[in-house]
Amino acid sequence: MIGYTTLGTNDMGRAAAFYDALFEAIGAKRFMDFGDSFICWAAQPGQPAFCICKPFNGEAASAGNGSMIAFGAKDKAQVDALHAKAIELGASDEGQPGPRGDNFYAGYFRDPDGNKLNVFVMG
Repeated sequence: MIGYTTLGTNDMGRAAAFYDALFEAIGAKRFMDFGDSFICWAAQPGQPAFCICKPFNGEAASAGNGSMIAFGAKDKAQVDALHAKAIELGASDEGQPGPRGDNFYAGYFRDPDGNKLNVFVMG
């Protein structure tokens, strides 16, 4: 299925600092780092990864309308903690953690570049 996802950024330093701190909370670390052009994080080698980059075409990065990336959590407490950490790091709230239907618990936020993200757990 998904090997990795990539979001564009206009400020690599700010975005890298945001995701370093956010992913530290779930044990994910950088495994690929090309400085000002491309950085990836993963919880374990060979697992799906999350990356940021400066757009290859040299144009400004922009958040996709209707696009969202979701990070799986181990439980509701981790959803709450990761959402709170994102807000603490400068993300904007797009939906407080809580139940969405019978078997889905999620919190939504936008990173400093405006990309929409979610952290969720099923069950």
